[in-house]
Order: sequence, then structure tokens, then C-alpha cells
Amino acid sequence: MQNPTTTTLGYALFATRWLQAPLYFGLVAAQGVYVYKFFKELWTLILMCLGGHATETYVMLAVLKLVDVVMIANLLIMVIVGGYETFVSRIGLQGHRDQPEWLSHVNSNVLKVKLATAIVGISSVHLLQMFVDVHHTSRHALLWGTVIHMAFIASAAILAYMSGPMVAHTDRGHADRAPVPPAQAGDHGSRQQTEPESERPPAAVIPPRSDPDADTEARIRAAGFPARKVLEDFDQQHPRGFDREALARLGKADFVDARRNVVFVGPPGTGKTHLAVALGVRACQAGHRVLFATAAEWAARLSDARAAGRLDAELTALDDHPLLIVDEVGYTPFDAATAGLFFRLVAHRYERASLILTSDRPLGRWDEVFGPSAPAMTDRLAHHAEIVRLDGDSYRTRRATSAWAD
Repeated sequence: MQNPTTTTLGYALFATRWLQAPLYFGLVAAQGVYVYKFFKELWTLILMCLGGHATETYVMLAVLKLVDVVMIANLLIMVIVGGYETFVSRIGLQGHRDQPEWLSHVNSNVLKVKLATAIVGISSVHLLQMFVDVHHTSRHALLWGTVIHMAFIASAAILAYMSGPMVAHTDRGHADRAPVPPAQAGDHGSRQQTEPESERPPAAVIPPRSDPDADTEARIRAAGFPARKVLEDFDQQHPRGFDREALARLGKADFVDARRNVVFVGPPGTGKTHLAVALGVRACQAGHRVLFATAAEWAARLSDARAAGRLDAELTALDDHPLLIVDEVGYTPFDAATAGLFFRLVAHRYERASLILTSDRPLGRWDEVFGPSAPAMTDRLAHHAEIVRLDGDSYRTRRATSAWAD
């Protein structure tokens, strides 16, 4: 049990990260200075050209100076956004179509490598300026400019090389700390030693890699998504009723760490599967293993496990996946035995791991699908859940009708 004093001190120390917030606002002011400097240099270049005093070398040097200013401004943006996101607090840009691609998986190692490569680019522009104006640059300056540039390149290469093993080590550390109840951990270990290889439940094994992007791709492929969807491609204007703030919260994938559930409810064609897959992709990017299947496919999988006498082992094996997605709940009613299997799945993962479900009917009508098992199942499912309602016409039907009208 943790010492309350130690816990309070830890939280207080962690809260001091907000002392860095004014530093990033200072960098925003520096960004404004570079905007002023850019337009001042641009105006000077225009006046020189209009006055006929601009030589080809002058124009080239002036353009390189403008490029230099823009690259440094880009470096500032990377430090402001990426640094604030990494070291101070999350920026809620999820679902925004202009969210930078790298922001979803930014960390201190990635940020360092990107800064190093940006510095190499800026150094390259400075070195090019020296060579363009070589007649007015001393050999001493050229020599040291080249040496410094090579030092920047070497530093960036070393940082890139070191970041791979560090990220891989971090991912393995997160996997090692995945919560597993003690009794279940012992049972799982004993089953691994006693079960024949052919009877063990199939699981997608992801080998450790040094490339974090490769790890993410492996998790996405192993999830079994019907297609890759992202939140940025979801047409938020199509549903008539839609909680966009809830989607922004869910886009952070924090609900997986909190072992909460998500239920998307709405008529067919309103984007429930799109959102479920997109959140699954976000969870994969956050380092979580995910499995996707329709309700009928999950029913078949659990029924096969029960018939083989290994239903408990199958449910335990699914604990390796912090997020399971059950699509199309309610499209086909289940018999009492199959409904009991779904209850076992929901009850087993209650407060232990997350579920995302999509359904064409609200939880109050799930007795039409699961019969007497529905009240106990929905009670556990909704206890720690974000329920997102989507109202509107079918997106597919709308497109078909539009195509027919054309």
C-alpha cells in the first residue's frame, strides 16, 4: 500500500510541470518576432527588385534567408506543440482534420530526433548561403561552417539510433506492467505449461521491434479491422445528433488505460463502425493490442471455445488485449446459450479491460437480442461506459440516392 505522504508529494512534484507553460507562451512571442522578420526581409527584397538594384546573387541569398526564417519558425512550432504535449499537458486536437500526424504518437525521443533533423536542415541552408556568397566568405568561415554542419548531422544520426532501442524498451515496459489479477496470472502460467500447443487459444504474437511505427502497424494488422479508418475522415456534419466533445475525449485513447467501455448507438449507416475502428487504431497507436470482430463472429469464436472445453482459457487469453471491439450488436438475435456466452465475456472484462460495442438499438432494448441475460449484461457494460448516440440517415443510402439523382 502506498504511503499517503509519498503519494501527495509525488502529485505535487508532477504538478510543477505547469511551471513550464509560460516558457511555451514565450516561444509563441518569439514566433511573432520571426513573422515580423520574414515580412521585413520580404519587403526589402521587393524594394530592391523594383529599384533594379537586386543582383542574382542577392536574390538567391535573400530567398535563402526567407527559407531560413521559415525553417526556424517551423522548429519553434514543433517545440511549442510537441514539447507542451509531451511535458506539460495533452492538447485536445483529436478529431480535428488539421491535427499533425506526428502528434498522436509524440514522445520525448521522437521530439528530440525531429528537432535534430530540423536543426540539420537549418544548418544546411546556412552552409548553402556561405557557398552562394563564397567570394565574400573567408576560407576559415567555410571550414568551420562545414565542420559544424557535419557535427549536427552526426548528432542527429546518434539521436535517431538511440531513440529506437529506448522506445522499444518503453513499449516492453508498458506491456510488462499490464494489469493481470494475481490468481489469473498463476492460472494462465500453469495452463501454458500443461496445455498442448494445439489446444492453446490462438493469439497474435507481436515480436519486439526497434521501430515504433512498425510496432504500431503490426498491432493494427493483428487487430483484424475490416478497413483502416481514422477519426479525421469521419464526417461530423452528417449525424443530426452527435456529441463531438465525447469523441474528442475518446480520441485520446485514455479510456483504455482507465478500463472503460464505449457504446455507439444509432441507426445503420451513421458511422458507428467507422468510429469504433478509428478508436481501435488510436488505441494501437497508443501501444495497446486490439481485436475487432462482429457480434456474430464473437459468438462463433466463444461457441467454438465452449465446445472445445476451453472457454475459461479463451477469456483469459483475451486479457492480453486491453481493447475488444464488438460490431453490429443487435443485427441478429441470439439464443439463450449464445447470450450467456456474451454475458461471460462482458462479466469477465468488467473493470478489467475495455470493450467498444456498436448497436442499432439502445441498451434498454437489448433484451430483444440477448433475452433474460440483457439486464445483468448492460448493467456491467454501462457502469463504466461512454455511450455515444448518433442520429441521422444512412450515409451509404444518402450517397446512393445522390448518385442515382445525378
